[in-house]
Amino acid sequence: MKTIPTYAHGILDYAIGIFLIIVPNIFGFAHLGGPAVGVARTVGVLMLVQALFTNYELGLFKWLPMQLHLADDYVLSVFLAVSPWLFGFNQLSGNVWLPHLIVGIIVFCITWMTQREPRRVLVRSTPAP
Repeated sequence: MKTIPTYAHGILDYAIGIFLIIVPNIFGFAHLGGPAVGVARTVGVLMLVQALFTNYELGLFKWLPMQLHLADDYVLSVFLAVSPWLFGFNQLSGNVWLPHLIVGIIVFCITWMTQREPRRVLVRSTPAP
């Protein structure tokens, strides 16, 4: 059942995007650099940019349809969750790889529970003639 409205999904997009950018500092692995830091920060930035361009209540540019946004979220969440094994940093301590796995699973679940359309249809903003 799709219980999360797109407005709430938007709030979570911005919050999780910012969280992923700072997660290496919060969990103390920013000094490692490499894929552990790069994946978290890149996915965080992609989530923020996608949120800005999505056609939902909190999108600024309203270009990306919500259904495409959700498809992208599925891809990003799975990538984030499996990235420790893809890039080999699963061998490091749990504070490095566990945030990727947990946030990836959370984003996947949020996406699965999000409504596919905003409550009201939003029109793409176009400049006045």
